[in-house]
Amino acid sequence: MKLKTKVLLSAIVIHGIFIYLLTELYVVNRNTFLIGEALLFISMIFSYWMYKSISQTFDTISSGIETLKDKDFSAKLNSIGHTEMDELIYVYNLMIDQLRHERLLQVEKSSFLEKLIEASPSGIIIFDFSGTIATANSAALEMFGLSKDKFLGKPLNGISGRLAEELIDLEVNDPKVVNLNGLKSYKCHKATFTDLGYSRTFIIIEELTREIYIKEKNAYEKVIKMMSHEVNNSIGAINSILNSCLNYKSQLGQEDQEDYETALNVSISRNDGLSSLMSNFARVIRVPEPIRHEVELYSLLRSVVLLMEPEARKKKVDWLWETDSLPLEAFADYQQLEQVFINILKNAIEAVNLSGTIRIQIQASAKTISIANTGPGISNEVSQMLFTPFFSTTKNGQGIGLMLTREILYNHDFKFSLQSSGQWTEFKILM
Repeated sequence: MKLKTKVLLSAIVIHGIFIYLLTELYVVNRNTFLIGEALLFISMIFSYWMYKSISQTFDTISSGIETLKDKDFSAKLNSIGHTEMDELIYVYNLMIDQLRHERLLQVEKSSFLEKLIEASPSGIIIFDFSGTIATANSAALEMFGLSKDKFLGKPLNGISGRLAEELIDLEVNDPKVVNLNGLKSYKCHKATFTDLGYSRTFIIIEELTREIYIKEKNAYEKVIKMMSHEVNNSIGAINSILNSCLNYKSQLGQEDQEDYETALNVSISRNDGLSSLMSNFARVIRVPEPIRHEVELYSLLRSVVLLMEPEARKKKVDWLWETDSLPLEAFADYQQLEQVFINILKNAIEAVNLSGTIRIQIQASAKTISIANTGPGISNEVSQMLFTPFFSTTKNGQGIGLMLTREILYNHDFKFSLQSSGQWTEFKILM
């Protein structure tokens, strides 16, 4: 029962008793009855005024309580003419103003933080209290190659891929660099923050691929230039001396001339091979800027496959073509893309066992080209070394092909990947 109801009932009971006593007094003393009746009337008027004041006060308090319950900080209370109550209303209105200001400030900060997270080039993943993914920005979704509905609401161990596996083992405040398939490098940092008194976790993923690539390129450019300068200078002088020495062959005995000539020719040939090796290395750092024009990729691939056909026939390679009916064109350098496809197909043929298959997919709608083979696949250890300068898994390989391929595709701003999945090892290019 509300307090104002109790006051009303008390006033009714008290005045009921007074009325009963006045009826008894009417018989005994009429004058006293009239005086009592007047006092009763005054008391009833005063009680009504008191009840009205109390009722107005309590209605005002109830209105303020409902406003706070509804979290409506825009409504204020009006003064009711009672000094004590008006002071309370003044303090209440100050509190409402402060709450409204704090709420507006909080909304603005929250909106700014959401926009900042979404605009960040680094991937940001925020987890809820149970460890499932609550929020992820567009950069993080792109790194994982998933849409929001397939990413949010799941724990990390429910997400497939190497990056998710690496993040599972990430320790709080212990950042580490993750290298994926030799192509992409990420700096991952895990930290915590307090929300509603409880600890929550978030992960920041910063892509370092471009920075590492630039530093790496600058490093091997200096090494190759220095090696090329020293080797070529020495080879030129040495070959000149060796060719001069061949002129003295006739001064030797007949039985020694053949061995003498053979030894010098082998030395000259080896020097020429070393010079050719340095030229191949120099090609990587001297890749010119692409001269772009429209290139029809299906016909380009057909011509490269025709070029590689004799090598593929030796291994009994089957070609599997999966193409769209629509043509796929790219604004690119024809000769450089041709070199890229030659390198990729050469590696695919070398990786295929006898009677293997090379699959070529062209998707015009997605602007992608995929070249896959049924070779033994790429191990995790090898995948982390792919595209590393001078790294090769083939005998006598120089590690030039993938370096050159990466350089050309980077210069064209094409996205690409190389990875094994199931029976296929796939090199995919997104134009």
